[in-house]
Amino acid sequence: MDLDALIARRTFIAELRGEHPEVVCGRVAAASEVGARVVDSTGWILVAGVALRPGDWVVVEGTLGRNGILLATRSTVATPYRKAGHFGSPGDEFVRLSPRLGRLALRDKAMQAVRAFFHQRGFIEVETPLMVPSPGLELHLDAVTADDKFLITSPEYQLKRVLAGGADKVFSICRCFRRGERGPHHNPEFTMIEWYRAWAGYEAIMADTEELVAAVARAVLGTTHARPPDSTDGGAGLELAPPWERITVGGAMLRWAGFAVNGDETAADLLARARTAGLAMSGIDDRSPWDDVFFAAFLEAVEPQLGQGRPTIVYEWPAPLAALARHKPGDPRVVERFEAYAGGLELCNAFGELTDPAEQRRRFKKDLADRAARKKPLYPVDMKFLAALDEGLPPCAGIALGIDRLMMLLLGAPDIRDVVAFTADEL
Repeated sequence: MDLDALIARRTFIAELRGEHPEVVCGRVAAASEVGARVVDSTGWILVAGVALRPGDWVVVEGTLGRNGILLATRSTVATPYRKAGHFGSPGDEFVRLSPRLGRLALRDKAMQAVRAFFHQRGFIEVETPLMVPSPGLELHLDAVTADDKFLITSPEYQLKRVLAGGADKVFSICRCFRRGERGPHHNPEFTMIEWYRAWAGYEAIMADTEELVAAVARAVLGTTHARPPDSTDGGAGLELAPPWERITVGGAMLRWAGFAVNGDETAADLLARARTAGLAMSGIDDRSPWDDVFFAAFLEAVEPQLGQGRPTIVYEWPAPLAALARHKPGDPRVVERFEAYAGGLELCNAFGELTDPAEQRRRFKKDLADRAARKKPLYPVDMKFLAALDEGLPPCAGIALGIDRLMMLLLGAPDIRDVVAFTADEL
């Protein structure tokens, strides 16, 4: 029997059953006098009865014994291992990717569930461009340049233009790019889903988020109970089914930081309150701007408390952190913005969207001034986005949710590299 005929009879290792002849295709991960460990994308099996060399891609024919060992009758080397040095040397693709294959398969299942969720609710998927004339002006996001354009930090401007064109419910799953973002929870290139509802408030987006995460968890895990790696609950895990905990930023700061934040106090006043409350405020001094002081206090005192036991939605953010969110009617000190946290991970950022073109122009002007003051790159204003606001953007709300972060949460992965095929340092 030739090699192609053997391969046609292939059985995946995870599917091996009974005591009848089997054909396994895989790579020899290790070998000894006892036997060899052969690995495919679904698992591994111990093979005895033939001499196999570590690193080779092999086809093994044999019978599965009662002890789970494949008793080989013959083996064929499909592709020999050619790399100099021992098998598993640093940089070997098999060693790097093999532990991730199961997670990548689950990620595929998650993406199918995401699309099904939105299509069942009448959303249309919009493919937005990756290269744009303006990547946005948000102070804490730096863009990656591409020729005379920029790679998107978010598809927000383009999706809002689609709403201005008459769509009611849209979503986009796309690659986004942010310069300088590296770490266990960050990669310069990542996958994001954004969705927007016209004629809806951000409370509707809160409900979408709860239901989406629960639906994807059921598709991937078969349950809404997850065990994130960074939680501090002693291993009890996290219940993702609605309803999630909800708390205002002001309430969270008062509860865990021990002082109030109004949004109209000075940076010096805010820093004094934080020091009085006993916070370390690492990296902050009397010259630090308001937003840096706030985030230092929030990250130190509040964020570790969020999303334990079940996810937490933190809403009504101080007006200085408005970004593209509208002010809360009746209380200009806060804006209609929320973030959701689960098991030590920030999952998403959402707005009741600003639709006033004059206010948006004022904010863009301030964003540019703030970026200049901190010696950050200055980007063009997206004039076509402003033109869409001038034409009229319906009342709407929208959100950006990180797919990589969601997969980390569901699979208990401590590092983003565990749920993607390639990180920036592996290219």
